[in-house]
Amino acid sequence: MEPEFAISAFATVFAIVNPIGNIPFFYAVTEGYSREDKKRVAAKTSIVTALVLFIFALFGQWIFGLYGITIPAFRIAGGILLFSIAFSMLNGQKSKTKLTDEEHEEALQKDSVGIVPLGIPMFAGPGAITTVMILVSDALITTEAIVRMAVISIAILLTVVISYEALVHSDRIFNMMGRSGAMAFSRIMGLLLAAVAINFVLQGISQAIPLYGLRP
Repeated sequence: MEPEFAISAFATVFAIVNPIGNIPFFYAVTEGYSREDKKRVAAKTSIVTALVLFIFALFGQWIFGLYGITIPAFRIAGGILLFSIAFSMLNGQKSKTKLTDEEHEEALQKDSVGIVPLGIPMFAGPGAITTVMILVSDALITTEAIVRMAVISIAILLTVVISYEALVHSDRIFNMMGRSGAMAFSRIMGLLLAAVAINFVLQGISQAIPLYGLRP
């Protein structure tokens, strides 16, 4: 298997989960929490993120079959969704597909912020779910399906571990980077994600042309 796939899988999952870019929100939501409370919230967020992404990695193909969704159609739709998220990140905005204003207000009043809205939809949002499902669908049509599935699983685990460490040390990271530093990092991730999204759309179109008989 090409090492490029492993690097690409990790970079893509890490970019869409965007743990560093989410630190300012985690910092604001857990303001006033003790260090132990923050650790518990970080642990809940990481567990929920891992569970959601692995569930969709395992059962994504079944969902495709249930609703009659083709891989090219999902790739195009997913690419458009990812690009909208990337565009928001590039402009320093929080994508509405990840968090609504109402959820932000509710988060300040809940003890289980590690589950909602941090775990879902901040970390394991529609963009992350879409990304994992597309990566898995690509892996299953290759001769190295098992190896690539293992690589995707490792990419998810590494992202979750890094996310946990980033959240546990969010106070130190936030003080070092500041809000502007975190936003700059988020914009870099947004640029990477935009390129991935465009690639998804182009590949989806190229696969859809022969599948739907659109070739002249």
